[in-house]
Amino acid sequence: MIRKLGLALAVFALVSTESWSQARRSEQNHAERFEQLGTMLRSPNVYRTASGAPGHMYWQQQANYVIDVELNDDNQSISGRETVTYINNSPDVLTYLWVQLEENQRGPESDAPKVAESSINSRMTMRTLEGILWENEEFGYKVLNVKDSEGNALPVAVNKTMMRIDLPEPLKSGESFSFSVDWSFNITDRMSYISGRPGYEFFPEDGNYLYTMAEWFPRMAVYSDFEGWQNKQFFGRGEFALVFGDYEVRITVPADHMVGATGVLQNPEEVLSATELERWNKAKKTYDNPVIIRTQAEAEKLEKGKSKDKKTWIFKAENVRDFAWTSSRKFIWDAMAVKQGGKDVMAMSYYAKEGNPLWEQYSTRVVAHTIKSYSAKTFDYPYPTAISVEGSNGMEYPMICFNYGRPDKDGTYSEAVKYGMISVIIHEVGHNFFPMIVNSDERQWTWMDEGLNTFMQFMAEQEWDRNYPSRRGPAHKIVPYMRSEKQYLEPIMTNSENIIQFGPNAYAKPATALNILRETVMGRELFDFAFKEYARRWMFKHPTPEDLFRTLEDASAVDLDWFWRGWFYGTEPVDIAIQDVKWFKLDNRTPAENKAAEKAEFEREETYISKEFNKADVPQTVLEADPATRDFYNSYDRFAITPEDEEEYKRFMASLSPKEKELMNSDLNFYELTFENVGGLVMPLIIEFQYADGTSEIERIPAEIWKLNETEVTKVFAKEKEVVQFVLDPMRETADIDESSNYWPRQYQPSRFELFKGRGGARGASTGDNPMKRAQSKRK
Repeated sequence: MIRKLGLALAVFALVSTESWSQARRSEQNHAERFEQLGTMLRSPNVYRTASGAPGHMYWQQQANYVIDVELNDDNQSISGRETVTYINNSPDVLTYLWVQLEENQRGPESDAPKVAESSINSRMTMRTLEGILWENEEFGYKVLNVKDSEGNALPVAVNKTMMRIDLPEPLKSGESFSFSVDWSFNITDRMSYISGRPGYEFFPEDGNYLYTMAEWFPRMAVYSDFEGWQNKQFFGRGEFALVFGDYEVRITVPADHMVGATGVLQNPEEVLSATELERWNKAKKTYDNPVIIRTQAEAEKLEKGKSKDKKTWIFKAENVRDFAWTSSRKFIWDAMAVKQGGKDVMAMSYYAKEGNPLWEQYSTRVVAHTIKSYSAKTFDYPYPTAISVEGSNGMEYPMICFNYGRPDKDGTYSEAVKYGMISVIIHEVGHNFFPMIVNSDERQWTWMDEGLNTFMQFMAEQEWDRNYPSRRGPAHKIVPYMRSEKQYLEPIMTNSENIIQFGPNAYAKPATALNILRETVMGRELFDFAFKEYARRWMFKHPTPEDLFRTLEDASAVDLDWFWRGWFYGTEPVDIAIQDVKWFKLDNRTPAENKAAEKAEFEREETYISKEFNKADVPQTVLEADPATRDFYNSYDRFAITPEDEEEYKRFMASLSPKEKELMNSDLNFYELTFENVGGLVMPLIIEFQYADGTSEIERIPAEIWKLNETEVTKVFAKEKEVVQFVLDPMRETADIDESSNYWPRQYQPSRFELFKGRGGARGASTGDNPMKRAQSKRK
């Protein structure tokens, strides 16, 4: 008999002492899931502190650009000249500089097509075959010359997408070096097999081009305290590590083109018509609805003629890491002002008529919403503009991004197209925060910008529409990836070019992890403060994963090493099962009640035996046939209450304190739950108790319950009400890959299959289903 505060506990549910769970305890059940990350992280130093903040000797380089570029709309090429002033703020002496030439990734010497796998199927598209042939002799940079500020040629070495400039003399700490580059290249058709982020789209209906110019000029590589030169080759997936600086860019285009770019337009009175200038000035003071500066009718009129004259648009941008621009005579342009951080930010959109009616209704409004949503959770948006361009694309640059979301030609669109467009605008505009301002190294860690930004995107989507169909963010949406075969998984902390399932690993999994941190592990108040602290600490700086991990712990007092180990350094899934449940009650019965219960149990057993062995089977027992086999125990009343029983009970009750008597009479139900960690990734236990009276409640147990046994834990819960159902992770917060084991008693759900006739496939609307088109057809 087990004693607790002098009270006896009687077991109402029994299991074998040789149960499977006890056998498991002899195995290894205490690994490294709760050990500190230690040497897995870079050591803190004077540049980056153990708290995750920049150190007192933190430094970063700077590169300022003055660029003149001209677009040739006749042969789709550009030529330019740039002057770069590179400032060495590091404590090191540099003997050479590395410059990025990403446009060479599309050129004839590129390794990108060589390392890309390919295969032949029974049916092949022309675009796929063109990609295999990869005839790109005319593409890539034509670097004409590189000179110092005195006009002397500088020795260079071009290695595919990287160019080394050998300095005439060492560049000491605190010094600067200026050089110029003349260059040109043929713009690629990004709608073709070459694909990619920058390029042009041709519209055969009106014979015009829409240019989205990115990765278009030689850019300085990053030299940092933690890596030295970041000069990894560009294969197309791992994006960019870039240096902050100031830009002055003069863009010469056909006179009838509209140009949008990073920064602030310096000469609107020279490039805009009087009407457009008036509308632009009105937009600067309009906060409720976008003002259309160049209308659809005006753009359609310009589409019909091609000016031979030229205009030069001048833009300036301060403290940005890159510069991108767009140009087309097809553009409609609208804008509105957004109050943010005590200043006005111009939210703008550029789109061809093919983007309407969606773009005119939504784009700039979504830009404004994104700025407000992200600013509230990080820091006030510091730049003067934020631009969304419809370019059948999805890519981000400082103050400008290229997005997709084009209706059908009749102006109708599916729900998937609408929400896909809103999502990509939120996502790409949101990239202004990560990594354009919180400037992580995308070439090494895609997740540091894509994952964090996808997490922020999810919250902005929910603020846009309560029923928003977010694809990423909620924990259960990552489950299909988490249950993938091991050969297709790798840790989040994987180099950008080595990721097999890029979208789930670099976008969805880190976003899900952060959402779980906020909603389940840390709580919103602690997480929001710590995340905002990270964003503020590292705005306009170069953070590493260690800086994020350390800051979130430093600002919250929550030890998260177990979480980083599991979600970011591991591939194990979450799969926690309710393995067993036992029900206990306090034995608070009187001697008479105890004896009555024992007698009832005995009689139930006797009834069972009598059914199994009746008189037909055993006409006479040995005891019945031979009196000599009988003794005292064959005649005494085992259920009789003795004076000793009464006296012991009285002494026991008299020994109890008032608190113990209260507990004795509480009629509590004690439930002993055993949980098994099947998947390996430790997580908090979230248990719903569903009671016999129809009510329910949820208890949350921190993940640290697994510290001493990472494979199996047992926990007792005292409940006044009787439980009829236990549910683990009832709101699907932890990305558990097998929910069938989350119920006790078990609940089994059938898998559904569809029945259909013929070869047309299953019924149901596809992602391209267009109810607007069907409704329009009915009206006709």
